[in-house]
Parts: sequence; structure tokens; C-alpha cells
Amino acid sequence: MKLRLARINRFFNIVLGALAMLVVALVSAFITMRLAIHGREIKVPNLSGLTISEASKKTSSLGLSLNLENRFYSPTAPSGLVLAQSPAPGSVVRREWPVRITESLGPQDVAVPNLIGQTERTASINIRRLSLELGTVAHIIAPGEPGTIISQTPKPNATGIDRPRVSLLLADPEQAESPEPFVMPSLAGLTLAGAAARAAAIGLHIASAEDLNLPTTPAATPASPPPSAGATATPTTTPEPVAHAVSSLGTVIAQTPAAGHRVVKGDPIHITLTD
Repeated sequence: MKLRLARINRFFNIVLGALAMLVVALVSAFITMRLAIHGREIKVPNLSGLTISEASKKTSSLGLSLNLENRFYSPTAPSGLVLAQSPAPGSVVRREWPVRITESLGPQDVAVPNLIGQTERTASINIRRLSLELGTVAHIIAPGEPGTIISQTPKPNATGIDRPRVSLLLADPEQAESPEPFVMPSLAGLTLAGAAARAAAIGLHIASAEDLNLPTTPAATPASPPPSAGATATPTTTPEPVAHAVSSLGTVIAQTPAAGHRVVKGDPIHITLTD
């Protein structure tokens, strides 16, 4: 019995020892991982007032990267110094984190040129010649010479501007207005002359006509159709040339576009007639 109890105690001692070793290993791994993570974190330095070269060296020595994003005029900060930064000084970031900075151009010492009436190419040359930057270039339909500048920002000779960027607005040629659409009327029951007159009144024209009672071989419409029994007098409104010979007695039984469809002035109409 005593031997059995001794064996049980020995087993529990082994288990407790293994658990203790496991706990120690887990705690050690957690501490190591925490140190590794926090070891890669860096406080962002204060770059304000440094030259671009000094700011680059300082961030590089800490394992950070430097991005020059903007350039602004400043009445207080001399030209070439860091005016602003992001993230702010003291922020905790990872290694290789980009620090974005704004460079000071010093007080505004260049006059904004008058670019109104110039082409975009000429204006771009004049802007670069003055060490300015070309900003947004927009277009608008407006009267005047197409492709010329009708407005600019900042205005000519503006003072107190914040950045050396000039945006332009160019005139585009006016576009012809699209014909206004309307509903195609019905020509059913009208003679060729009547259909042509109604179409002409709304700005359409008969492009072709087919008479089901005549041969369908294409032929030019005669200037004066031969008289036939019961034929009516020649109408005063001369229809448009049609693709087939037709009878002046026929009436419209079909049309393309169909009645109710959307049409615009100048569209052609194709009709079919029968007695």
C-alpha cells in the first residue's frame, strides 16, 4: 500500500513539474514577443525648423522614411525649412513609417502672371519660368477662342497666396444643340401627296414608298404620272423622290418609323401604299 502511494505521489510531482516548466516557457515567449514588438516602435522626432537635408538624415537614422508632400509660402519660416509634419512629434510608429513634411518657401516674392487669353501650352511655359507650378486645368463650354484661358486661380498679381500653384480654366467650343425629339404621327389613310405634306410640315421627309398594287421593280418616279380612269389632279405639293413607282390613288397602310415612335427633324420615313 505504501509503495502504491509513493508511486502516485511521484506521478503527480512529475505532472506538476511539467506544468511549471510549460508556464515558464509561455511567460518567457510572451515577454520575448512583447520586447520584439516594442523594440520596432519609434517616437517621431520634431522636424520643424530643420532643413530638408537635416530632416532626411534624422528620420533615416531612426529607421523612418521622409516624404516631401507640399510647399507653402510662409511669412515667418525661412525658405527651405520644414514648415509642418505628419505624424506629429512624439507619435509612436513602426520602423520605416513615412513622415510627410511641408517645405517653407519663405515670403511670397513672385508676382502671379496674367494668363487670360493664352493657350495652355504658353501659360505652362510662363508658369514654370517663374518657378510656379501648374495646378488643376479644367474646361468649360464658353464663348471665345477655343483652348484659351478664360479664368485663373490665383488672380493676376494676387498677393498673400499660400502656395506656388496656378490653376486654369479653358474655353471649349460651344456644341450644337441636339434636335428636339417628338412623337411620330400616323400617316395611315393619307395619299402619297398628303403623307409628304404632313411629313414636311414637321421636318421629316418621305425617303421611299412602295405601292403593293404595282410591280416592286425599282424605278424612278415619273415627273408627271400617266392619267388613269378616275385619277385626281396632280397635287400642288411635290413629294420627295421615292424608291418605287407609286399610284397617286394609293393610301398609306404602313410606315417606318411607326406612329408613336421617337423621331427628330430630318429623319427619313418609309411608307407602303395600296388602293
